[in-house]
Amino acid sequence: MEDKEMTTEGDAYTRLEGKGIRPSVQRVAILGYLLTHRTHPTVEEVYNGLSHKIPKLSHTTVYTTLRMLAGCGLAQMITIDDHHVCYDGDASPHVHFYCTRCGRVLDLPNEKAPSLRGKKITSEGHIILSVQLYYKGVCHDCAQKEHIEA
Repeated sequence: MEDKEMTTEGDAYTRLEGKGIRPSVQRVAILGYLLTHRTHPTVEEVYNGLSHKIPKLSHTTVYTTLRMLAGCGLAQMITIDDHHVCYDGDASPHVHFYCTRCGRVLDLPNEKAPSLRGKKITSEGHIILSVQLYYKGVCHDCAQKEHIEA
């Protein structure tokens, strides 16, 4: 096992324990995958990335673990539409970009993200519990390939 992989798994283990979650082999591996794969993977991509290391891993385990990680604040679930849900191991507030051509989800670190940290925000009587912001459009790579100018 590589040193980086051991460090990531140790970090995942610590983060799970910090939230009071039992760090099973599957949970550590799934969170570790999110922390090392900044590609905003889907359930299928996480499963494909780990199934060779954990032969008894199921799609259901990956799905429920990713939902649990998102629910406790260790990951973000990004819902693009009914057919495209992906996950991000960076649970801090940040903006995403969805390319309608290639389907990639990218971070936009220079865009200001809405944050609710320590604030109770209401709008028209509604209490806002979380905020996600993502843009849809054509990514830089696809725009260059298709000769689209901004």
